[in-house]
Amino acid sequence: MPVLGVIPARLGSSRLPRKPLLPLGGEPLIIVVTRRIADLRICDRLVVATDAREIARVVQDAGFEAVMTSPDHASGTERVAEVVANLGFSKFNHILNVQGDEPFVAAAAIKGALACLERGDPLGTAAGSLDPALAGDPSRVKVVVDRQGRALYFSRAPIPFDRDGTGTVVYHQHVGVYAYTRDALQRWVGLPPVPAEQWERLEQLRPLLHGIPIGVTLFDGPAAPGIDTPADLVWAEAEITRQLREVSP
Repeated sequence: MPVLGVIPARLGSSRLPRKPLLPLGGEPLIIVVTRRIADLRICDRLVVATDAREIARVVQDAGFEAVMTSPDHASGTERVAEVVANLGFSKFNHILNVQGDEPFVAAAAIKGALACLERGDPLGTAAGSLDPALAGDPSRVKVVVDRQGRALYFSRAPIPFDRDGTGTVVYHQHVGVYAYTRDALQRWVGLPPVPAEQWERLEQLRPLLHGIPIGVTLFDGPAAPGIDTPADLVWAEAEITRQLREVSP
């Protein structure tokens, strides 16, 4: 099934202004992310969906495709849905959404999200392992998964909660990757918000709490953090530098 990859990127960010255009390893963050996804050769077509012409120019100058979208979207999924509604993308029934601030997203996460669709889930995502010492960090979204591999709940709180302090709880950190069938994406954006979505500031709680199953592929290894704060950017720059040193002769 052909896969349309969409990377939503907006210029306005309260915690990290102009985030997509901030430099990382000598390139704008949005280019680092786009090139990473393109190099995986998973998507039959890949576009950056943005509300800023400045971002679109940077993307196009780097040789990638950009699509202008409304500035009024409340989430990346809404922005992706606008792209998919375009007649030029009508042949795609499988859509991949990779957040524009995930420069180190694992190939296993992307392939895993799409694998959920292949097994029949209308929505798919992925989660890596999480050090219990980091479970209290609200920027690391946790997910609890049932025995069929589907999400029960996502939270910024440490779930499951180790009430008795056993130290044996296993945490799964959600990765900012979503795969949708076309129908599931249309259903998602047509649903009314739910209170938990607004409390947690997690858009995926809307379809989940409206009863749409979300498959979750669990992969070995930690989930690389996204870029949300200045401290994240400093860490990412150090990580890029380390990776470049490893591949240098």
